[in-house]
Amino acid sequence: MAYRKLGRTCKHRRSMLANLTKDLIMNERIETTETRAKEVRKFFDKMVTYGKDGSLVARRKAVAFLQNDKEAAKKVFDDYAVRYANRNGGYTRILKLTERKGDDALMVILEVVEGE
Repeated sequence: MAYRKLGRTCKHRRSMLANLTKDLIMNERIETTETRAKEVRKFFDKMVTYGKDGSLVARRKAVAFLQNDKEAAKKVFDDYAVRYANRNGGYTRILKLTERKGDDALMVILEVVEGE
């Protein structure tokens, strides 16, 4: 699977993506650059898939990725798993904004779509 390095070392990239994923889980909406949003979307989908599985192994994998944030993991398993029980993907939406003033990076809003 191809992925973006985002100009970071492996540890920094993993930590950044985990933090952005936690923010998206807790706030249901974040503002970030387009490339980061496209990467975070993959990890959020994986967390929802773990939540829909609901097994102990899936719960431990989710908690491990979310850096032992049990509150975020609880929200994935209790809220998002129920909300998207009949949905097979497409849990997020990207809305494009303007370019950032400093480096001209395209800014977007990454938000969680409503359930059925």
